[in-house]
Amino acid sequence: MPNTKLRERILELPLFQGMSRNDLEQVITSTKFRQFNMSKGKTVVDEGDTCDSLIFLVNGTISATGRADDNGYSITETFSAPEILQPERIFGLTQRYTRTIKTVNDCSFISLGKMETLALADNYDIFRLNMLNIVCTKSQRLTRFPWRIKPKDIRHKIVRFIETRCLRPAGEKLVCIKMERLSDEIGESRLNVSRELNAMNAEGAISLRRGEIRVFALEKLIM
Repeated sequence: MPNTKLRERILELPLFQGMSRNDLEQVITSTKFRQFNMSKGKTVVDEGDTCDSLIFLVNGTISATGRADDNGYSITETFSAPEILQPERIFGLTQRYTRTIKTVNDCSFISLGKMETLALADNYDIFRLNMLNIVCTKSQRLTRFPWRIKPKDIRHKIVRFIETRCLRPAGEKLVCIKMERLSDEIGESRLNVSRELNAMNAEGAISLRRGEIRVFALEKLIM
């Protein structure tokens, strides 16, 4: 790929935003970027795979599926380019992906190895700050959850259950869960959970099928 095209794609990525033209030229000429394409329905990474590089989605849409430890339910989210695939997993205690990520349509990716990532963080302040901002934002969001007001009604209990298990508290979500399991998770009767879900379905907030809850825009349901 010509440097001009690579430059355009890199400029769209969060970690490189704000970088000067001269710095960007140096990055392109001195850094080993791997570029690859994947067709619709392919697995990019599996849950549990080692995260030894930063993978950037530069074109297309992906899905990310997380599962309960006992495989009793799953939540799938969709993300469109530009996006970084779980950047917080490249360092730290557990350097493995926690989601299975697949292509929703034909996608283009750029990956950056761990050593290249460290070198860029050492040599370019803007890259290091962008990386820290991303990781710190994720950390701050997680530490805020226990201090939020406990949901009072069934609808907000359902929404909170979904929100706390998502990578991003916005966008479309597909929750694959049995009614009995959801009622156990939020501490409500199956009948009352069923009534509330059917009410949300009638309002157009969700689409309800047997064993599936499709949320169209989670941010609209969060209290």
